[in-house]
Amino acid sequence: METKKHILSKSTFMLGCQCPKRLYLHKFRPELKNPGDEEQASIFSSGTNVGLIARELFLGGVNAEPPDSFSYHLSVEQTQKYITEGATIIYEACFNYNGVLCAIDILVKEQNKWCAYEVKGSTKVKEQFILDAAFQYHVITQSGINLEDISIVYLDNQYVRRGDIDVQNLFSKESVLAEAKELQSFIKENIVQFKTLIAQRKEPTIAVGAQCHKPYDCDFTNYCCVNEEEVTVQNSTRQAFINKDYLNEFISELQYPLFFFDFETLMPAIPEFDESRPYQQIPFQYSLHIQENKDADLQHVAFLGNGVSDPRESLIKELLNVLGKAGSIIVWNQTFEISRLKEIRRDFPQYEIEIDKIIERIVDLMIPFRKKQYYHPGFNESYSIKKILPVLVPELSYNELIIQDGTSASSTYAELKNQTKKIQDEQRKQLLEYCKLDTLAMVKIIKCIRDNLK
Repeated sequence: METKKHILSKSTFMLGCQCPKRLYLHKFRPELKNPGDEEQASIFSSGTNVGLIARELFLGGVNAEPPDSFSYHLSVEQTQKYITEGATIIYEACFNYNGVLCAIDILVKEQNKWCAYEVKGSTKVKEQFILDAAFQYHVITQSGINLEDISIVYLDNQYVRRGDIDVQNLFSKESVLAEAKELQSFIKENIVQFKTLIAQRKEPTIAVGAQCHKPYDCDFTNYCCVNEEEVTVQNSTRQAFINKDYLNEFISELQYPLFFFDFETLMPAIPEFDESRPYQQIPFQYSLHIQENKDADLQHVAFLGNGVSDPRESLIKELLNVLGKAGSIIVWNQTFEISRLKEIRRDFPQYEIEIDKIIERIVDLMIPFRKKQYYHPGFNESYSIKKILPVLVPELSYNELIIQDGTSASSTYAELKNQTKKIQDEQRKQLLEYCKLDTLAMVKIIKCIRDNLK
């Protein structure tokens, strides 16, 4: 078995399948990557945790994982050593065939036949996973292992945690052996093509297109994409528009007191709390700006979980108490808030009647902007509050905040329990400031609408 440095790995092969230009840039122009993507880093970390827990499906294995990302040749050698010594379960088994490298999450010998299991932090088998497995099947079988089967292991989104994690029910397994075999010609052809591309070191000429975001967002889009200014110029040809009749009716239907409301949520791949599912959005924080009448001063109320225990029941009890029984509850994108409330209602049915009454009072401030009844070319064809706010309320900005988006808020909260007391206190303050701005933004946008109706 070869142990020299590889030319292609599974990850670089998959980059090439998405776009050969992405493979080239990854190999030879990595400095052109987009600025660091915190969301992708969070997803990668979550996927790593899923892989470790999935090992409990096959206990007692040996680990062939390399000490670092530069030492896969050691992993290849260790894998061969384990196989020779008669190991029957190998985690991160690694193979290098003709300069092409792959690692499989779990390799199991059952009744003298090898089966491979690739773990994915997803809730279904996606098309790219099958291609990924087909590549692994090629490298492993060409390395001399006769695979009886190759399967994708993924999270069952119907699994509900009650007590300790039930690993056998948390995961589902699906064989993709037939599909992997059908793709072998495609795999071999592309390996030759990508090796040639790497050897020639010549950047392919490929226009931007659907491949830039499928199956994953490319990390070189800033380099490849068309000039943003051209898009802005095109969008600016539309004139500003305010439908006063529509907006008057929208405003007139609001009932005091007004509650400007926003959730922040956490989406753990492995459910952390009882009565929760993989990737369920768990509300851990809310902000409420309250206006008792048109001339009243604003009040602000907030909730933020402790970062350890399940925040949902404490959150909903406090929220129901503050919201009372009357007044419009104003949100931005009601689908999100209503979905979270319905999930809490499902998981904590003792609050069902009260939550239903809350849902009936929700008003979506996004709708006039989504329907372009209030339009400005500066929105750049978006109805995101973060695009609309700088145009309508330029003095109010997220740019001054440490946490500037929901993804950062979620990842910050997820790590609170691992921080020192000093860092926890500072980050809790940052989380509260971010969520508070979300609801204050809606207050200011309502005021802007009113001012334009005078």
